[in-house]
Amino acid sequence: MQAEPISLITRVGDTLWSNSRWMSWNLFLAFVPLAISVWLFRKKRHRSWLWWLGFLVFFGFLPNAPYVLTDIIHLIEDIRKINSVWTITLVVIPQYLLFILAGFGAYVLCLINLGYYLNRIGKSNWILRAELITHALSAVGIYLGRFLRFNTWDFITQLDALATSVVEDVFGRVPLVIITITFVVVAGLYWIMKRVILGILLQRQTAIATRQQNTQKDSTNVDF
Repeated sequence: MQAEPISLITRVGDTLWSNSRWMSWNLFLAFVPLAISVWLFRKKRHRSWLWWLGFLVFFGFLPNAPYVLTDIIHLIEDIRKINSVWTITLVVIPQYLLFILAGFGAYVLCLINLGYYLNRIGKSNWILRAELITHALSAVGIYLGRFLRFNTWDFITQLDALATSVVEDVFGRVPLVIITITFVVVAGLYWIMKRVILGILLQRQTAIATRQQNTQKDSTNVDF
């Protein structure tokens, strides 16, 4: 009777540890473009050659953020490995949800920063188009990463092979269907999560402004 719980705990521990390693790496890759987006779009910088280089690196890494959505396929393997409904529901699924929310949240914040930049330079009418183009490029990047197993650095180390794969594989009927579905999923989830994040940020800004007003009132009353 004691062997079964011990075996379950061991399997759960091994699964969580194994997941934590690849999830940490994928989240690191997802947060790289977020850090770059802050440097590019939140700071007032001249668009020098260094800025444009950072812009290319930003878009090179950006698909890594929504790519976390496809990592849900590993959940199926974990469910098969851990034959416990309660453990899967209370431990494994929450781990995946936090992972996906963090990774995709980084993607949403990247585009919010891009929109902030476009609005600041007087190109607010480009925001929607920029978002749709980014979703499309990310969908292609996700396909290249998930199905053709290319990495971001392959743009430098295997550019010829990558270009050949794009020409020969991406424009087939099945890849285009997969990319289109990916685009729709990414765009839909982005639309939802963007409003959630902006709502949270707006609520936070309102709370800060209210606190500052109250502080000023208190200060005025004391002076009086």
